[in-house]
Amino acid sequence: MAISKKELDFNKNDDAMRLKISELERKLEKIYLGGGKKKIEKHHGKGKLTARERIDLLLDKDTESIEIGAFAGEGMYEEYGGCPSGGVVIKIGYVKGRQCIVVANDATVKAGAWFPITGKKNLRAQEIAMDNNLPIIYLVDSAGVFLPMQDEIFPDKEHFGRIFRNNAVMSSMGITQIAAVMGSCVAGGAYLPIMSDESLIVNKTGTIFLAGSYLVKAAIGESIDNETLGGATTHNEISGVCDYKPENDEECLETIRELMDKIGDAESAGFNRAEPALPKKDPKDVYGYLPKDRTKPYETRDIIKCIVDDSKFTEYKKDYGKTIITAYARIDGWSVGIVANQRSISKSGKGEMQFGGVIYSDSADKAARFIMNCNQKNIPLVFLHDVSGFMVGSKSEHGGIIKDGAKMVNAMANSVVPKFSVVMANSYGAGNYAMCGKAYDPRLIVAWPTAELAVMSGASAAKTLLQIEVASLKAKGEKITEEKEKEMFDEIKNRYDEQISPYYAASRLWVDAIIDPAETRKVISMGIEAANHKPAEKRYNVGAIQT
Repeated sequence: MAISKKELDFNKNDDAMRLKISELERKLEKIYLGGGKKKIEKHHGKGKLTARERIDLLLDKDTESIEIGAFAGEGMYEEYGGCPSGGVVIKIGYVKGRQCIVVANDATVKAGAWFPITGKKNLRAQEIAMDNNLPIIYLVDSAGVFLPMQDEIFPDKEHFGRIFRNNAVMSSMGITQIAAVMGSCVAGGAYLPIMSDESLIVNKTGTIFLAGSYLVKAAIGESIDNETLGGATTHNEISGVCDYKPENDEECLETIRELMDKIGDAESAGFNRAEPALPKKDPKDVYGYLPKDRTKPYETRDIIKCIVDDSKFTEYKKDYGKTIITAYARIDGWSVGIVANQRSISKSGKGEMQFGGVIYSDSADKAARFIMNCNQKNIPLVFLHDVSGFMVGSKSEHGGIIKDGAKMVNAMANSVVPKFSVVMANSYGAGNYAMCGKAYDPRLIVAWPTAELAVMSGASAAKTLLQIEVASLKAKGEKITEEKEKEMFDEIKNRYDEQISPYYAASRLWVDAIIDPAETRKVISMGIEAANHKPAEKRYNVGAIQT
């Protein structure tokens, strides 16, 4: 029996996606080794568990979790030997049935020292805790600031000191903070566990001090060993700095579990949740629906059916503004409002052709009104990105595309319900902003392996930059052959393509994670569950921006 072209395309797309997922898994396997097998063996030789082993032991068995920033630092700091995962592991998971966020220094990576990306990643963890009123657990094992880069981690607003500012703010917000010192905790970093609500320090392996024994000797001439200076016995029996003295990592983690078990119930934001139902379509069918060719039209509704409960959704203004789909649905039982780009070619209500992946005036208007409706109804928003930007040209400019785009951005930016972004494919230019890019405070933003984030596509950017470069060279009297022009184009495009990769974005924490598309339901569901711990503080006046 002959295979139809539609089936053939589906299979090709499926194969391409599975190859990208395999690449993702290979990269993660390497990252999970942290500083490498030898460093792990040395760490174990000290009687200590690794950061990932500690988190695995702390979290409830056989429960879901989301890792934040696994690719942080990827391809960065090569001159210093790299910094896998930014030297810190962060997961959203469950301890004694209670959702929380765990931050664990990876001492196999430069002794857990803080690089600039480490600070950014820690701040992201605290931001998630504050946005969602989530308890936060710190598993501390760090040598402090990485001194060769101290100027990029120490003094600025979003640097190391902001961590302690956030400790204080979270305390005032009533967010539970528990810190366990399971190795080194030195200098300014010593304030983190003490600014938490409760602190533990592992006997014989944990130490806390503002200055170690060598610096004390150099500064004031006092000779003292680190254990006497700031070990577990000192801080539990003499200084009173710490509250618990477990004998080893395992006992420490079990004590944290016991503390978490006694926390009172959190408030609820009141997001609606019904009995969850699996999609009728296989979630892995998205592999075949998303085209390998980034410019080829496809039906976004097919992808939505792989994500939402019972593959069922109710479209808002279905026949208006067709390059954006707006719909009410449920994901794992949670009520959601979906804003998704549509990359097919369709006719507008005026009989004009509209090209997918582009936001037109009518699409922006529809999306803005839908976002405001979701705010009125207290429904979390989910943005599915495959956008090349807003429509350009004289017709769009004369029609007020900037005004309509501003209305959409205004509604999205002022939204008080939680927002979640999934970058499926393209996320270019102002389209990234309008669809709730990182700058607009999504509670979580994740990317599929097919994602690209940039001002514009690699080909478009290369053509633009090439025109500028060629014009500059010609102005100097140089003759540019076709071969030379192609060589210049390829060089520019290759450089730009590296920067629009999802891994480039993830290494800099422009996205929280790169995920298997089949995990989309889990990420959104756990994200809304987290957000449900913090009631919205206000509703904005919808009428003010509905004109």
